[in-house]
Amino acid sequence: MSELILDPSLMSELTLQDQKSLGTNQKNTIQISWAQDENEIREAQQLRYKVFAEEMGAHLTSNYEKIDKDILDQYCDHLLIRDTETLKVIGTYRVLPPHKAREAGFYYSDLEFHLDRLMHLSDKMVEVGRSCVHKDFRTGGVIMALWSGLADYMKKNNYEVMIGCASVPMGDGGHYAASLAKKINASHLSPSEYRVTPKLPLPIHELDQDLDVEPPALLKGYLRVGAKVCGDPAWDPDFNTADFLTMFFLKDIHPRYAKHFLV
Repeated sequence: MSELILDPSLMSELTLQDQKSLGTNQKNTIQISWAQDENEIREAQQLRYKVFAEEMGAHLTSNYEKIDKDILDQYCDHLLIRDTETLKVIGTYRVLPPHKAREAGFYYSDLEFHLDRLMHLSDKMVEVGRSCVHKDFRTGGVIMALWSGLADYMKKNNYEVMIGCASVPMGDGGHYAASLAKKINASHLSPSEYRVTPKLPLPIHELDQDLDVEPPALLKGYLRVGAKVCGDPAWDPDFNTADFLTMFFLKDIHPRYAKHFLV
C-alpha cells in the first residue's frame, strides 16, 4: 500500500489562507489527539478503508472487516483528527518511531526501497504513512492540523527525521510520474549520501519525461516545507502508483512554515 499521498486530485493546495484557517475558524471544530487504545486505532483503520478501498479502489486484505490493517499498525502511533461536533475521526497518520521499528524489524519503505544509506539515522528517524482525510473535510486546515500534530510529536520525542513513500497515480501509464521524477531530480533531490534504490524501479527511460507537470498538491506542500526526495521512484504494480521516498529533516523546515508547526 502506498504511503503519505492519497489521490493527489483529492487534496487541497496549501495556501496562506489555509494556514490561517487552522488558527481561526477551525480551531473549535477539529481536535488533534493520539489513539489511546485498540478502539481508537480501529477508527483510524476504518477511515483508511473508506478512503483507500472505497474511494481509490485499493485491494485490501481485510476487506471483509471494512478496515485497512497491516502488521505495522500494532507498532505505530496513530494521529487522529476528530470533528468535535460528531467526534468522528476525519483525518489520520500513522507514525513508526525508532524503537518500534527495531521491534518490528522493518519499515514499510523497506518493502519498496533499499534503505541502507539511511540506517545511520535510525535512532532519530520516524516513518510516517497511511495519511488520509475524509472526503467531506479536505481543507487546508485539516491537513495543517495533521502536520502540526506530527511536528509536535517530533519535538516532544527529540526525533529529527521523517521518511515516507509519496505515491503518484499512474493512470496515464507512468508518463506523468516519469516527468515528475525528472523535475524533482533537478530541484528537490536529497544529498547523495541519502539516496536510496528502488527494488522495482519505475522504467523512467522508457517513458515520456518531458511533460510539463507540477507535483500533486500534498507532495508540493511537503517540498515547500523543506522535504527532499531520495532518488528515483519505485513502481507499485498492485496499486498502479509510482512511489517516491521522501525525507524531511525537522531542522530544515522553511521559515515561512516554522511558526505554524514549531510552536
